[in-house]
Amino acid sequence: MKNLTLLLCITALGCFAQQKTTGKLVALDDAFFDYVDKDAKVEVLADGFIWSEGPVWVKDGGFLLFSDAPQNTIFKWKEGVGITEFLKPSGYTGILPYGREPGSNGLIINNNGELIACEHGDRRISRMPLSQGGKITVADTWEGKRFNSPNDIVQASSGIYYFTDPPYGLPGQENSEMREIDAFGVFKIATDGKVDMVVNNLARPNGVALSPDEKTLYVNQSDSNAPYIMAYTIKNDGALDEGRIFFDASALIKEGLIGSLDGLKVAQDGTIFSTGPSGILIITPEGKLLGRIATGQRTANCTWGDDGSVLYMTAHNYLMRIQTKTMGTGF
Repeated sequence: MKNLTLLLCITALGCFAQQKTTGKLVALDDAFFDYVDKDAKVEVLADGFIWSEGPVWVKDGGFLLFSDAPQNTIFKWKEGVGITEFLKPSGYTGILPYGREPGSNGLIINNNGELIACEHGDRRISRMPLSQGGKITVADTWEGKRFNSPNDIVQASSGIYYFTDPPYGLPGQENSEMREIDAFGVFKIATDGKVDMVVNNLARPNGVALSPDEKTLYVNQSDSNAPYIMAYTIKNDGALDEGRIFFDASALIKEGLIGSLDGLKVAQDGTIFSTGPSGILIITPEGKLLGRIATGQRTANCTWGDDGSVLYMTAHNYLMRIQTKTMGTGF
């Protein structure tokens, strides 16, 4: 009954919150307004969640899916309808309780139109046809060891997946007795299903995204001591080079801005839209910070939707969006 009441409250808020706006635009360079209009507003579409995450736009249907990991639920938002429950359980099918975030986190639609989910509690990457349901495990182990809690994922046009595996979904997180893999890695799933760890030296790998030419993999690190966006050159076989620091968010954290690097997406011209201190950071392909879409909340992730020019954002208890002047990859 509590879950139903919460859902009804969220649905109601989703209907009434269409007219709410929040946050502000913080330009550090005039080029910032090449990407967001000076009068653009951050719209609050719904609130009442525990920790909203992993949004993905479903083109075939014109709606948004996103996770609430603590509620073990994937919610659906559609213009004119608001919020409905799409899938529960979303990432953990065992006996509760299981950590603070048992549900799904990062979501994408793969090259075949299936829903791909990073599942914290079941510690796997799953795929599910949107029309019928019925999950299939894509990967749940590396060298016979179970993943920690897959967090975010991206797929290349070749079919290769890259995903991150920090400890956030484990009971006790990094101190969990359930851990089987020492590193918090970045993994590659080849088209034949083979799993390789391609990065093993990050403390908190989180969001992942590909450059438009798919020659670079960006990985966000949610580590206050090393808050970096890393850039890795992708080799012909899908492996990665040693990587480099693409952007350092240390100065923003020192300013006292709330939030950390988490999810990120890329525009068609290679500009990065990354969650970070204060909301969404807009960063050129050369690594220059142009400004911030300040949401006023700890912001978890974002995705492109509608015709590819609308940026949807999951921020703590909220689902938000803003109209941009650019287009996201995949549109």
